[in-house]
This record gives sequence, C-alpha cells and structure tokens, in this order.
Amino acid sequence: MTGSTLVGALVVGLAVGGVGRLVVPGRKAVPVWLTLALGVAAALLGAIVVGLVDRRPDASPLLSLVTQTAFAAVAVVLAVVTAGGTGADRQAPDPGARRKEEV
Repeated sequence: MTGSTLVGALVVGLAVGGVGRLVVPGRKAVPVWLTLALGVAAALLGAIVVGLVDRRPDASPLLSLVTQTAFAAVAVVLAVVTAGGTGADRQAPDPGARRKEEV
C-alpha cells in the first residue's frame, strides 16, 4: 500500500464521514468525531481489500476510490442509523409506572 493510497483513504473517509452525517435525517446520537473516524477506518479497510484482491501493477485507481467510498458510506450510515435517537429517547421505563392500557 502506497502513501498516496493512505492519503486518499484519509480524504475519502473524512469526506464520506462528514457528508454521510448530513445525509441521514433526524437527530444523531453519534458524535461527529466518531462518524469521521468510522469513515476513515472503513476507507482504509476498503483500500486493504482492493490491495489484496487486485494485484495488477497497472490497476486503475478508480476501483480503489469506489471501494473506499462504498465501505465508508456503509459504515457511517450503519453507525448513525443503529445508534438511533438521543440518550433521552432510550431511557429505561419506570417499573412502577402504569401503562396506558392499565389506566
């Protein structure tokens, strides 16, 4: 893996992490730094996968770019969607409280 591949993965990860956070609607429980870090980590994973699969010396950098972007986008969207709402939305119900059906 070359230095340009690492720099490209860093740029792609930061861009996808930032844009992916803006694209998913609603409030986010995931902090900005985590979406950016996930984008970078997933883009690096995409670069590693392309490096393992595509061994041609004259390989197109487009394949690496598309794979990095796809890995980063999936990771960021999954993180933001699975985190759900804010911490206040996920409070445990009070066991002493009555349900609406009981009233």
